[in-house]
Amino acid sequence: MRIVGLAGSKVGSKTRTAMDYVKESVERQYPDHTFTLIDLGDNDVEFSDGRNYLDYKGDTGYVAQTIMEADAVLIGTPIFQASIPATLKNIFDLLPQDGLEGKIVSIYATAGSDKHFLIPEQQLKPILGYMKAQIVQTYVFLNDEDFLNKKIISDDVFFRLDRLVEDTMVLTETYRQIREAEDAKYDF
Repeated sequence: MRIVGLAGSKVGSKTRTAMDYVKESVERQYPDHTFTLIDLGDNDVEFSDGRNYLDYKGDTGYVAQTIMEADAVLIGTPIFQASIPATLKNIFDLLPQDGLEGKIVSIYATAGSDKHFLIPEQQLKPILGYMKAQIVQTYVFLNDEDFLNKKIISDDVFFRLDRLVEDTMVLTETYRQIREAEDAKYDF
């Protein structure tokens, strides 16, 4: 399986810190699968202008094509001004309307306040559903209290991130088996 970890911001460190742990968790629990980390802070992604994602070059083309080729996408996003960052929304705008069809997508969010814990539910899940993603229903929310000196300090967060990885992988494998069974019904 091809798994993409998408750290959805150009600024800050908490989202990337959590994504580094997610990457370690996938590689530890599922060493036979390929994990690709895309940190939008490390890529120069241009704004969507309506072109087909295959027409973009450089980092923009790489990011869009890597997501389109993935079986599962683990999205990490900070919450800024009670919303997802524009850099993450731009990634969705680069992809086709049904660009996440057949992909399992899971979410964790980092924020400075517990007041923003519903942002993934109210803003991110509707976008993902519109793009036809199969969404892992539970997500992980991390706030400032879970970090110290750019490190996760909460054992509960480690447990919840490990569980998010496990749920993502189990759902991805289950959907793969269902699709194969459905495809086997046809002779062509």
